Amino acid sequence: MTERAPVKPGAVVEERLFSRTYAAATISFAAVMFLTGFAALAVVPTLPAAARELDGVHLYPLVAGCFVAASLLGGVLGGDWADRAGPAGPLAAGVVLAVVTLVVSASSTTIWQLAAGRFLDGVAAGMIAVAINTAIAHAYPDRLRARALALMSTCWIIPSLTGPPLAGLVADRWSWRVVFYGLAALTVIPSLAVVFLLRSRSLRAAPADRGPEASADRVPRPALLVAAAVSVGAALGQYAVSGWDVRHLLFGVAGVALLVVFTPRLLPPGTWRAARGLPAAVLLRGLTSGAYFTLEAFVPLLLDTARHVPPVLTGLAFTGAAIAWAGASWLQGRLQGRVSRHRMVSAGSLVMGAAVVIAAAGTLPGTPALTAAGAMVFAAIGMGMVAPSLTLLSLNHSPPGRQGYASSAMQTSQNLGQMAVMGASSALFNLFLGIGSADLAGYAAAFGLLLVPSILAATLAVRARANSGSGSGSG
Repeated sequence: MTERAPVKPGAVVEERLFSRTYAAATISFAAVMFLTGFAALAVVPTLPAAARELDGVHLYPLVAGCFVAASLLGGVLGGDWADRAGPAGPLAAGVVLAVVTLVVSASSTTIWQLAAGRFLDGVAAGMIAVAINTAIAHAYPDRLRARALALMSTCWIIPSLTGPPLAGLVADRWSWRVVFYGLAALTVIPSLAVVFLLRSRSLRAAPADRGPEASADRVPRPALLVAAAVSVGAALGQYAVSGWDVRHLLFGVAGVALLVVFTPRLLPPGTWRAARGLPAAVLLRGLTSGAYFTLEAFVPLLLDTARHVPPVLTGLAFTGAAIAWAGASWLQGRLQGRVSRHRMVSAGSLVMGAAVVIAAAGTLPGTPALTAAGAMVFAAIGMGMVAPSLTLLSLNHSPPGRQGYASSAMQTSQNLGQMAVMGASSALFNLFLGIGSADLAGYAAAFGLLLVPSILAATLAVRARANSGSGSGSG
């Protein structure tokens, strides 16, 4: 039996995510992401049944969309809080609020209460997402951040495999309310444990304690009123698509007006023109997220309505996509220092573009019915490369002590990108249906539109290039 070589005096031992220094933080963050992913993926499949029981099917777009709208507000609230007092506060508040919202939704007596519960859950999710990214920036050195982000993605694998089928089984045998109540009961104790684990001095430290440079190069914090206005505008837009009368049209106009006026105040100056640095990274998050989540929405619809693929096979496509995302995220973490982050973003965007082509090919009558399902897996590979790389680039470009601001802007852009690209694709899809085209032609047009954000992201990735000398090896 060979003896382990002794460590030489003065030698530097390379620490890892689960070494003594970082174990508590790693376990805390992983637990939060696991619980968040499980709740999010388990709840969504039960929402149609809940809307039907509460006699609110016509308001289903509002129930489904207000989560994304509210996460805008949660992201800004969490980012501002994290910059002022460290990420532990908003992270703890987010996990506790998430449990409360499950109870609010489970006890719904009207569709409006369910919508309110989903809105509050969106606020909690926005706070958690921003606080996690900010906490990773505070808790780990540059060389471990990519692996920490990859671990966060991996924590969604088990929820993606077990959450939807378990929720469907419970809802079918008992009730959709049991799903919400059960998730609240399962997560309350782990959430309290996370709150206590987050009592780490390094995560409570305010930016003012991190050096005199923290006060330099300050970026104005967006007012919460502005974030609330954007969230309301997004929610109004979701409500507007639930009907086609004058009232819904007026609500839609009001929602668009709020978004046009207030959205630029939540994003770094120069975002729309892809100014180098943080603005470009923020824009890229919106473009790639919009393309991915729109593809994820339209492919299952195509498989169900036009290609008549059994639901179980569509569910397997979701499972394969989740595994592919986690695997690609793990790979990008291992390539730390070997491949520039902006090149990783460009490559991932091109992979997503290839996924769009596969999805469009799936609309051709002569192709196998499951062709489009493969697009979900390819797109997930692309996003697994893009998402953590953009997060790292945003942290690299964020002003000292303002990682919360950068994370908030990224979250805002992600949500806005989803709503904008989804809205444009839906409008094009409905236009083709309105002129009497076949369903497959409408799907092909919607998929074709997704090539625009994918190619733009691949082209503009160089403008998000990391600052030289950052020490991360990601430039």
